[in-house]
Amino acid sequence: MSASIPQSNFKFLNDLTANNNRDWFNENKKWYQEEHQNIVNLAEDLLQKLGAIDQIATVSGKKSLMRVYRDVRFSKDKSPYNPRWAGSFGRIKPELRGGYYYHIQPGNTVVGGGFYNPNPDDLKLIRNHIAQDDQPLRSVLNDPAFKKMFGELGGQQVKTAPKGFDKEHPSIDLLRYKSMYVFHAFTDEEATSSDFADKVIEVWKGIRPFFDVMTEILTTDLNGLSLIK
Repeated sequence: MSASIPQSNFKFLNDLTANNNRDWFNENKKWYQEEHQNIVNLAEDLLQKLGAIDQIATVSGKKSLMRVYRDVRFSKDKSPYNPRWAGSFGRIKPELRGGYYYHIQPGNTVVGGGFYNPNPDDLKLIRNHIAQDDQPLRSVLNDPAFKKMFGELGGQQVKTAPKGFDKEHPSIDLLRYKSMYVFHAFTDEEATSSDFADKVIEVWKGIRPFFDVMTEILTTDLNGLSLIK
């Protein structure tokens, strides 16, 4: 039986949003722990299901979860807690690239993944491959089924052209990206349904063509030779 998110979980997040302070949180610590365990159970279920279709490096659902506590040292917003559940599952490197992500929050539940802030060497390799031949990536991004599930490619971009590339390059729209990821949104009703975990896995299955192309890019040189030793 699949794990699911009870309605009480979203009520907790809504109440936390309205009372984002340490006094309220400490008074409701037991409630937080109960709802946190519900999400751990969901994450463990997702990991088990995901592990049946991909090779995952993340060792447990619990370890996939991000902290509820915010780092407010350099933020103008001093709210101490993140009123959401979020986490990620990494694939086994260096053979496989990409990461799966989930963000669960009333009115803002999204699932997807991609490549967030790749290191400079990886970003350079991605851009060089795209500049040489953008069709493998475009074929995935323009596939009707992919577009229906994810819409447009997301990610931070440079304003004009990255260093070393002509702003008139025919692939400049893709070359501008500094991160690349896609998301699929769920309604609150879908997120709290009994088959939510199965729906998440379907989304993650849908992202695999994107991961396959990007893995090929990140594991081969411009001559198509493997970079994996």
